[in-house]
Formats: sequence, structure tokens, C-alpha cells
Amino acid sequence: MTKPRPISLALQGGGAHGAFTWGVLDRLLEETGLEFKAITATSAGAMNAVALASGLHENGLEGARAALEDFWHEVSRRGAPLQAIAPAPLQSSFEAFNPFTAFTPFNFATALTSFASPYDLNPFDYNPLRDALDSSINFEAVRQAPVDLHIAATNVESGRVRIFQGDEVTLEATLASACLPQTFKAVEIDEQVYWDGGYLGNPALFPLIYSQAPGDVLLVLLNPLVRRGTPRSAAAIQDRLNEISFNSALMGELRAISFVRKLLDENWLADRVKRKYRRLNIHAIHGGEALRELSLESKYDTRWSFLKQLRDLGRSHAESWCLTCLDSVGRDSTIDIEDEFLRLE
Repeated sequence: MTKPRPISLALQGGGAHGAFTWGVLDRLLEETGLEFKAITATSAGAMNAVALASGLHENGLEGARAALEDFWHEVSRRGAPLQAIAPAPLQSSFEAFNPFTAFTPFNFATALTSFASPYDLNPFDYNPLRDALDSSINFEAVRQAPVDLHIAATNVESGRVRIFQGDEVTLEATLASACLPQTFKAVEIDEQVYWDGGYLGNPALFPLIYSQAPGDVLLVLLNPLVRRGTPRSAAAIQDRLNEISFNSALMGELRAISFVRKLLDENWLADRVKRKYRRLNIHAIHGGEALRELSLESKYDTRWSFLKQLRDLGRSHAESWCLTCLDSVGRDSTIDIEDEFLRLE
């Protein structure tokens, strides 16, 4: 029997679009020739990561698939994260809102968060994501799983990225990784406060470089790199700013990885120095390009039919990747970093 090839996963955040990643993982878990040894993840990616790890510990590959479905079903059932934008005290107001006005409940909620903070709008810190995680994920199983997790969050005070790993991967750490400051109060852990990890690592790749993680890294991307046209509405402008800022840290790390590969490939390093560097094989599934035409509101759409549609789309993209790239795992990269991520205009 052929020994499974180890691989690391790097999972982006993207709200409800994280169901695309669910589909990718669901398909990859059918490949007995792959073994997930490390996952670095942010926001919705972090939630997919803990669901996978929990199920993997409890019942192997099929347990991981079941745990992912259970988590997303809970997200849909509880309406997270849409209800977080419109907390319970405001729900009745939105339901009574005149349907003939130009303001949908989503637009009204977005407008509110543009001039009032969650400390004003959500004083009791209602967070349906907490309920979805708490009811569907066994975090003790997560910490015992045979996969190393690296969950990114942004330290509000220092402005630095914090990577939660090992016993640090808790419910609070996962919520911190997904804490959009316009929507949720900052998450406090050990007297430090955190916001969404996407600002400094979406996802962060350096934990894979400085650990014993496999040298093959599969990126599952949800944010489009390119979006033609100038956004006009306030919501569209903010969304594009978020896409750019949430991609910037990843682009910087990929630039460094590309530079190191060039140093190694062209033999520019002395032997005594070369041993300090790792040559990573980079692979990617570009969900962002497939999701680009979806509206901003769809990132908050938790209807079960929509989440399953994204899951099926993710499975389809993962199927294509398996057919064209799987055999290269352990041998070489299947993307050109310079061409796909760093090419100048």
C-alpha cells in the first residue's frame, strides 16, 4: 500500500464563502493518498480547520467530513454570521422595514455599522458564531487531533499577528480569528484583545516555514486578486479595500517564498547557509475567481441551499485540482508564484 503524501493546508477567510472551502476539504478528504499534517488558517478558514481536526480525531476521514457538514449546518440554522450584523434587538426592526424603500435589511445594518460600533449596537456581545462552534465542535478533540493547527488573529494593541497553536487553539482563539471589528467586540484572551487575523495573515504562511510542516502547501483562496472596474457604493468600496488588505500579507509572504526559491534554484547560497532555508512547493485552488461575481451580501448569506451550492462548487474545483495537480505533491509546485500572484501590471 502506497504511503499517503503529507501536505499542509492554508485556508483563507471570507464569511459564508468559507462553505466553498468546506467543499474543497470534503473532496480532498476522499483522497486516501493525501495526509493533512498541518493547517494554517484565518477566520472562516479557522472554523473549517477546527471542524476538520475535531472530526479527524473522533472518527478519521469520514469523521472530518461529517464534522464539517455539522458545523456549516449549525451556521445555517443559527443564521450566523448574518444575525451578527443585525443582532437580536434589531431583528424586529428590520423585519418591519418598508420593503419598498431602497434600503434592504443588509444595507441598513451595514449603514449602522459604518457610524456605530458593536459596543453601541451589540452591548451584550451576541455572537451566533460562538453558538455554532460551541454546539458542533469538540475543542478537546481539536487539540488532540493528528494535525498541527496554526490560527491567526490580530493583536489590537500591538498591531502584530498572533498565531494560536497546540493547546492554545480554543473556542475563544477561533472567534478571535474571525472577529471583524465592525461587527463584534474584540475578543479578550489572557488580558490581550484580538481582531480578525485577516488583517495580518489571510492565511499566515510563516508558521509552516518555521515548523516541521510538510513542504507542500495547498492554498485555498476565497478573495479575488483582481476585480475589474471601480467600486462606486460605500459598501463596494469597503469590500474591495478589505479584499486588498486581506490579500496583502499573503502576497508579501509569497514574494519572500519566491525569492528564496530563486536563491536555492540558482545556487546563490553557500552550503552552510542553504541548510537554513526550506524549498516549499506551492499549490492553489482559486476560489476567489469563482466567487468574484457574487455580491457582497452573499458573504452573509447562510441559507442552507446557498451554502450547499458553495460546497458543491468547492468540491468541483478540488476535483479538477486532484486530476491535474495531485501527482505533483511531494515533487514540485503546480503554480508559478511570480505569474499568478506577483506579476506587475
